[in-house]
Amino acid sequence: MARAPLLQLTDISLTFGGDPVFENLSLVVQTGDRLALVGRNGSGKSTLMKVMAGLVEADNGDVIAGAGVSVGYMEQDPDLTGFETLGEFATHGLEPGELYKVERAGEGLKFDPDRPVATASGGERRRAALARLMASEPELMLLDEPTNHLDIEAIAWLENELKTTRKAYVIISHDRAFLNALTRATLWVDRGTVRRQEIGFDKFEAWRDQIWEEEDMQRHKLNRKIKAEARWAVEGISARRKRNQGRVRALQDLRAQRAGQINRQGTAAMALEAGPKSGRKVIEAEGISKTYGDKVILRDFSLKVQRGDRIALVGPNGVGKTTLLNMLIGREEPDTGTVKLGTNLEIALFDQARAQLDGDMSLWDSLTGDPDMRVSGKADQVMVRGMPKHVVGYLKEFLFDEGQARAPVRSLSGGEKARLLLAKLMARESNLLILDEPTNDLDIETLDLLQELLSTYDGTVILVSHDRDFLDRVAATTIAMEGDGRATVYAGGWSDYLSQRGQDDFSESVVKSKANVSKLTQKVKPQKGLSFTEKHRLEALPAEIARFEAEIAKLEELMGDPALFTDHPVKFQKATDALLDRHEKLSVAEEEWLSLEEKAAQ
Repeated sequence: MARAPLLQLTDISLTFGGDPVFENLSLVVQTGDRLALVGRNGSGKSTLMKVMAGLVEADNGDVIAGAGVSVGYMEQDPDLTGFETLGEFATHGLEPGELYKVERAGEGLKFDPDRPVATASGGERRRAALARLMASEPELMLLDEPTNHLDIEAIAWLENELKTTRKAYVIISHDRAFLNALTRATLWVDRGTVRRQEIGFDKFEAWRDQIWEEEDMQRHKLNRKIKAEARWAVEGISARRKRNQGRVRALQDLRAQRAGQINRQGTAAMALEAGPKSGRKVIEAEGISKTYGDKVILRDFSLKVQRGDRIALVGPNGVGKTTLLNMLIGREEPDTGTVKLGTNLEIALFDQARAQLDGDMSLWDSLTGDPDMRVSGKADQVMVRGMPKHVVGYLKEFLFDEGQARAPVRSLSGGEKARLLLAKLMARESNLLILDEPTNDLDIETLDLLQELLSTYDGTVILVSHDRDFLDRVAATTIAMEGDGRATVYAGGWSDYLSQRGQDDFSESVVKSKANVSKLTQKVKPQKGLSFTEKHRLEALPAEIARFEAEIAKLEELMGDPALFTDHPVKFQKATDALLDRHEKLSVAEEEWLSLEEKAAQ
């Protein structure tokens, strides 16, 4: 028996005064659908969701909801105009007997209903909007980045609610673990086309890569055909002019077909380059504590950070992760204890508040006005890891087009602001990266690239994140801040932390508030074999070793030129230093691979 459609879009076309966002788009959302809505930043995901919600009117086509179907939309920037408190906004439209639903959602999502709207942060406003949506229980929920500004406990609560609901939903999210756990079908927005496949997000990337591979093959065949037809035209058209005008027109049609193809947007050309090596000891914190009034942030905490460490700070919002981060890098003084920074540190900071971005400045001025990026006497160039680059060229590396260069920063989407901040951060050499919530708003492809860069970054990384998949892929050590000043160090990433604290699924910690049962009395089991993080590292090492070997071969070929030393002594010295560095890195990588292989065999 066919499921009843909740929402139907037919022949939707939409432009914003330029190239079409969508053309002749048709799709159906049915009862029970659990859809991931995915695509690159700027591809039109949020616009499509607003069309589905009836907030953006299409130029052509129809949007029809089923009889009696209510559609609820949770947007990225909710409008709370006219409401005094977050609770007043969240309960608006509910019957008195339903107000408990907001209270319950508020507990799970951790928002204060008495908070005045005027003083509420963007994250608090979003949590109130999400509580309002969950309490209203529409037949179809449209959720645009619902996990942004939620801590892991709140994400687990929301994940459990969506797992158990019978309502249909469409989710836009960068959180892989969240999408993997919840979705059964995928809507993929790609260059104005929306494809649907009855697979969850966990299988999306394999499907996407297959589509792209087939597309590349068709493009290759088309290019070969055009080349062959063009050769025929040049060599023999004059002798066959009357009989072969059809073939000439066919060649013109082939060229028009190729011109009409929309190229895929590439990934951002991001790069991280470590500066001079720091000392072996990067940070040493001894017995530090911190208190604000009656709230204890940290008690008697000690930590040694060595060069090359990958450390993640996790815990609920407001527990003090950013405070600890600031104490570790000397931006904030502890009440007791000492923090000693190592030698030769070059720190680069990505802050979650985006405080380094001025919304009134243009992208151009944001880069050229940065003292760390300014090129003396050159108003159109920026310094990128010691080399001058044209500001527009550098912006293009981070997927901004020329027309955006003079636009104000405030006009950017959340993902675009994150990319701009990464552009500023990656322009400078560093050996200590501090990343406070770097994953918010980034699309999956950019997240993949960032994870890859961090895995090969020849420096130290300390990060704060609520993205479980990102933590598993990047962190080698996890510091769990659990409230009341407690901070515990665990080996590995998020999954390893859960295993060591005896909890297979973090969402169980929120189930007890719903079912009044506790399932968290498991005993800690000793780990055998490789941790999740170590498995990921073992899989990545062969490619890393191969890259070092290829770089060594190129450098040895370069230095094989006998004239290099006499004609270009500086270049020779740089090549010599680079060769020694690559040999050292290769040796370290090979030793790490052997060690992990031995551990895996145990």
